[in-house]
Amino acid sequence: MRIAFFERTQRMPSLSKTGSDPVLAVGMLCAVLWSGAGAASGPVPDTQELNRDPVALIHPPQRPLSAMAELGRKLFHDPRLSGSGRMSCAGCHDPERAYGPPGADAVMLGGPDLNTPGLRAVPSLRYLYRQPPFSIGPDASGDNDQKPTLTQQASRAAGRLRALKSADTPQVAAANLVPQGGLFWDGRVDTLQQQADGPMFNPIEMDAGDTTTFAAKLQGADYAEGFRRLFGAGIFRKPDMAVSEAMFAIARYEEEDQSFHPFSSKFDAWLAGRAHFTPAELKGYQAFNDPKRGNCAACHLDRPTRDRLPPLFTDFQYEALGAPRNAAIPANRDPAYFDLGVCGPARTDMQGQTQYCGMFLTPSLRNAAMRPVFFHNGVFHSLHEVLDWYVNRDLDPARFYPRDADGRTVAYDDLPENYRVNVDKTDAPFDRHPGDAPALSPAEMDDIIAFLKTLSDGYTPKPEHAPASTQKVAGSKR
Repeated sequence: MRIAFFERTQRMPSLSKTGSDPVLAVGMLCAVLWSGAGAASGPVPDTQELNRDPVALIHPPQRPLSAMAELGRKLFHDPRLSGSGRMSCAGCHDPERAYGPPGADAVMLGGPDLNTPGLRAVPSLRYLYRQPPFSIGPDASGDNDQKPTLTQQASRAAGRLRALKSADTPQVAAANLVPQGGLFWDGRVDTLQQQADGPMFNPIEMDAGDTTTFAAKLQGADYAEGFRRLFGAGIFRKPDMAVSEAMFAIARYEEEDQSFHPFSSKFDAWLAGRAHFTPAELKGYQAFNDPKRGNCAACHLDRPTRDRLPPLFTDFQYEALGAPRNAAIPANRDPAYFDLGVCGPARTDMQGQTQYCGMFLTPSLRNAAMRPVFFHNGVFHSLHEVLDWYVNRDLDPARFYPRDADGRTVAYDDLPENYRVNVDKTDAPFDRHPGDAPALSPAEMDDIIAFLKTLSDGYTPKPEHAPASTQKVAGSKR
């Protein structure tokens, strides 16, 4: 019944589309800076045309929250709403960790006694306000000021065709139909309101009980009067409505509070001409964009959009990467259990679309350096581990995957064998084979990590920094 009220989220104006939004102002600034910089190795943006202080755009003041969002803030931080009475939304989505997991465990503990392990790593809630709804359709990754190169387009199309031809799936004529959008690792919901609702009532997460139980907790809370003022004196006589309004309030908090989308990283300051990259960061930026080396920008788009909004470092699409199985997740002790991402088990409407089994959402790389665990199963614990695996996954698979009884390496062991064909083996750096030269050297991986650290929010521009316009990228004619 709660789903009937989710449409309210769609009726509210998105903050990202309002003319007074400071984030939009940052995006417009970014678009000005990047205009004409079509190639990754092209000139660094010229900042001489700025006619107002970029710092005010990088760190715009927080506007007062609406009464709805203020109520959502209280709900977000209230552990009394959970079954254990000890877990709030902020308990898993730590504001000090960019609203990501607070610790290095692969999964969080939840449930009525706060001792039930989850199934997936906690994703960040930061920068979700522009996430499009889930769909399957033509690859729209080029609908950005940063278009993929022809090589990248051909490579990705070949990968889609390979996936669509998996053994137990009827062939589909179009090779570029891809899952995209949605929230959670598998895209099973479309709005922040639905995203808040899921963990709240999941018995292995917050375990808030049924709607009647939850509404009673709301009625007994110290902010109950705020509910009555916003939704009417009789709101608690309609438990389903009270619950839906609570989830709606949390969604408004995540939309309105700047801490969920601050755009305050060194990268943002660099775009505004108020910071410069170190040599390592600049080389890492080049390798990040190079389709023959890191190729990171093929999925983690790093240019402002055509709508003049700042880059979120994701194309919102899904990939099967074949991350190693994580023995630290208790559910994985059952050899018959597999997390198949888009086609289950958390979502059930895509189970027949086996060409997508093993695909998970490409997350934003903003604040990636602040994460203690990586990938949907939290199998890696540092950016170095992630880059090392990206580069050497197929060059030396024995380093990352177990061996079977005959001593053979079982690559992509976190997927059933018949779905391993879906794993991306065409896009660099996954196009390598044993004996090939790695796409990145150890030094280049370190440089990319240095660049990724510039995506962490909370950077303060320093007066002594030279403007970005004084730097050159390889290939610049300036």
